[in-house]
Amino acid sequence: MAEYNGWTNYETWLAGLWLDNDQGSYEYWQEQAQEVTETAKPEYDWETVETARVKVLAEMLESSIDDQAGELMPEAGLFSDLLNAALSEINWREIAEHYLADVEVEA
Repeated sequence: MAEYNGWTNYETWLAGLWLDNDQGSYEYWQEQAQEVTETAKPEYDWETVETARVKVLAEMLESSIDDQAGELMPEAGLFSDLLNAALSEINWREIAEHYLADVEVEA
């Protein structure tokens, strides 16, 4: 896996770029990051609050994009396989960390 423009790989960079460059999407994920910051709690003893926040937001991002991909490519075939292969390379945790870095945490 080669880094791309400071991100884990091309797929992660591209997903982050599209999520950030659409104003509605950017604002939505900023709101989700704020909500996760205020509500996420660790599930396990070994988890920190920060780890729990990243995990929850990453799962939300991945689920949302997977749902959208399913709507676009409902049938099996070359294009759905290529799309799924690209989606599987995305580092959702890195994108979640990107959004969480801009959230203001209240004391």
